[in-house]
Amino acid sequence: MPCGPRSGNVTATNRAAVYSRPFLSETADIVTRFISVSPFSAFLAIVLGLFLSVSAFAQDVQNLVASQREVITSVEQQVDKLAAQVNDQVTDDAKLVDVRVELERLARELFDASLAFRPRLTEVNTRLEQLGAPRGEGEPAEPEEVTAERTRLLDEKASFNVLIGDAERLSVRISGVIDKIAQMRRDLFARTLSRRYDITAALGTDVLGEFTQELGKVYKTVSAWVSFTVKYRLKPLLGAGFLAVLAALCLQFGGRRLFGDFVKPDLADENPTYLSRLSVALFSTLVPSASFAVFLASSYYFLDYFRLLRVDIAPLLWAFFTVIILVYFVYKLARAILAPRMANWRLLPVRTDAARWLVVLATLTAAVTGFDHFMDQVYLQLNSQLSLTVASSLVATVVVGLLVMLIGGVRPLNDVEGRPRHWPMKFRYLLFLMGGVIIAAALLGYIGFARFISQQVVVTGAIVATMYIGFLTSGAITTEGAFAKSWLARKLERYSAFDDTTLDQIGLGLGMLINVLVVVMGVPLILLQWGFRWADLTAWGYRMAGPIQIGSLSFSVIGILTGILVFILGYFFTRWFQGWLDGSVMSRSRMDSGVRNSIRTGVGYVGLVLAGLIGVSAAGINLSNLALVAGALSLGIGFGLQNIVSNFVSGLILLAERPFKAGDWIVAGGVSGTVRKISVRATEIETFQRQTVILPNSELINAAVGNWTHRNKLGRVEIPIGVGYASDARRVHQILLDIAKSHPMVLRNPEPFVLFAGFGASSLDFEVRVYLSDITTQVTVQNDIRFAILEAFAEEGIEIPFPQQDVHVRSGRLEIDTGAQAAKETAKPVANEHAVEPQPSEAGKRRRRKIDPE
Repeated sequence: MPCGPRSGNVTATNRAAVYSRPFLSETADIVTRFISVSPFSAFLAIVLGLFLSVSAFAQDVQNLVASQREVITSVEQQVDKLAAQVNDQVTDDAKLVDVRVELERLARELFDASLAFRPRLTEVNTRLEQLGAPRGEGEPAEPEEVTAERTRLLDEKASFNVLIGDAERLSVRISGVIDKIAQMRRDLFARTLSRRYDITAALGTDVLGEFTQELGKVYKTVSAWVSFTVKYRLKPLLGAGFLAVLAALCLQFGGRRLFGDFVKPDLADENPTYLSRLSVALFSTLVPSASFAVFLASSYYFLDYFRLLRVDIAPLLWAFFTVIILVYFVYKLARAILAPRMANWRLLPVRTDAARWLVVLATLTAAVTGFDHFMDQVYLQLNSQLSLTVASSLVATVVVGLLVMLIGGVRPLNDVEGRPRHWPMKFRYLLFLMGGVIIAAALLGYIGFARFISQQVVVTGAIVATMYIGFLTSGAITTEGAFAKSWLARKLERYSAFDDTTLDQIGLGLGMLINVLVVVMGVPLILLQWGFRWADLTAWGYRMAGPIQIGSLSFSVIGILTGILVFILGYFFTRWFQGWLDGSVMSRSRMDSGVRNSIRTGVGYVGLVLAGLIGVSAAGINLSNLALVAGALSLGIGFGLQNIVSNFVSGLILLAERPFKAGDWIVAGGVSGTVRKISVRATEIETFQRQTVILPNSELINAAVGNWTHRNKLGRVEIPIGVGYASDARRVHQILLDIAKSHPMVLRNPEPFVLFAGFGASSLDFEVRVYLSDITTQVTVQNDIRFAILEAFAEEGIEIPFPQQDVHVRSGRLEIDTGAQAAKETAKPVANEHAVEPQPSEAGKRRRRKIDPE
């Protein structure tokens, strides 16, 4: 897009800035010398510096105004020329579109020129508000400096307003011319469709002879060009053909490499899934058609690049290539949908013989429509009579109408008894209606309308059918569990293991991407068939890419999409860098796994923040304009998001200080388990019952947390044991000590220790204390030692007593003795005493009752 005036504007502004810098530096040197002389000289220097600074700033403002005035004047002159051209191009739609595109470019340039004043105008208004209104009568006079400053600012604002007013006036004029062009194009399109031709002249006997003569002229022209090119320009011709074939082969082999399983159906698969049939139909149409289109387009481009195309040959060759691509695409699409030779890969449930007929009829319809388009270009190039154009279009449109009606008359389906039946009634009547309208419009002389309808039936119908297949493919991919069975999922699983949930998410994203691609590629093609031109689509693209102003916030759709793309790329790069750092760098060191996890998590959060900031910057959103949003967010944090922010900050502290790390065994309140993941909001702990507990980080910061494996995994295990009062305490102590020392997992330093803990209510209490190098193995060690104690006590005849209670009843008074007193009573006989010893209860305890009469 040309931008001469704008580049000149920027150059003038930069030039003024460059010229002012040496001037200001010299002024600074002068001021420094004056200050070193005397205070009075310093005062004069300050006044002189202010004067010179104001003069330099005024010069910059004048340069800005002058440069933008030049831009507006240049735009106005170009608008005058384009407005004059509009009236001369009433019947040429392409020229009108070109004028409209140029006007829209000038409108964007004018908008940019008007924006150049906005920052300075805002500063002027702010300064005027600070100075206030002039003082009225009866009020003290204000300083002359204030009055002079207000006058200067008002003059500057007036000059800006004049230019902004001129820009707005010119913008309104441009909009008016664009609206006029749109109305002229609508009228031209309506006249083309509603114009009626006299078909009687086209039905004359001499028309066939003229048609033969025109074909002879085309043959002579093309043969002369081919003979000259082969004889005198053979090397460039071979080079153009080689490059075109190379481009087509690259696309063909690349497409087969990427979509090899979809370009050609698998003959061994007798019952393919619906997704497989849709994918084969879509890619077996697009890949070969795109390769053939690239070959023809490359051939035309390289022939033109090597200057092999003549002025009279280029339009004919382009029209011929367009017709060939259209017919080939319709043929491939019909074969992909109907699959006349492979019933199991057929998308529509039609009979095999009907599928063959439908492929032939669809291809003939496209060929006849393409022939009409090619002959129209031939007549235009040879300046043939209008009767030839009318005759060819009349015959072609009538044939197309008959072919459409024949497609509606085919019986492709089977009824319940297996007999052939017609299409559904609505679809069949629709085909009959379209065919009848085409034939009736052509016979009544509305050739333009008949040609338009026939072209839309073929071209738009093919595009819509392809888009519909794309939408069906997207819907089939997003079905739960469908993508996991696809060819692409098998390809992905070769490089990395994905679970079903991840594959479903990938399928959902891929389905959305297919929908976007179908719309982006299909809608412009349909609009081109309905009378729009590439210039219209380009203009709409510029409008979408242009800035959208909401107050002081400016953004664009393209900018937002670019920001999202940049963020996605940054996100995946961060994930890749995390994996590379953890798997290739930290794994080779002796770094603890918890430290690796903390570094990996921190790098992930830093990468996401950077990706977000870069994405916002790429979207063109100025973060300084979000001050109000930031203030509201801060207020919300102060009231409603305290816990979230507290947990977030606590998570950062945990990652930085690392009081515990992933893999540590911690005890936090009533939760005991292994740390699995530390996030910025919460920490995931897995208990020994395999229960996952999500603890907010603030609770781990504000409360006491026990960490069994903080520095190392060394830890002590206590195993309490009680023996009967009749046991030899020293022998028991020696046995327990020997058992502790004999276990292979018990450390020798610190050495095991057996504590005589005290005299219990029913037993002599001991406690075995051993140290383990890995505290997480304590359960195994405790089991081994307990089994060894049972076996050793059984061999030594040492009793492990039940808890006991002695109940004494004397003179109606209940007394309960426990502990040593109970032991004494059992050792000494009591007169008039009758002892009752019940059997052990369900809890394994034994009580002894002693009842004494009066």
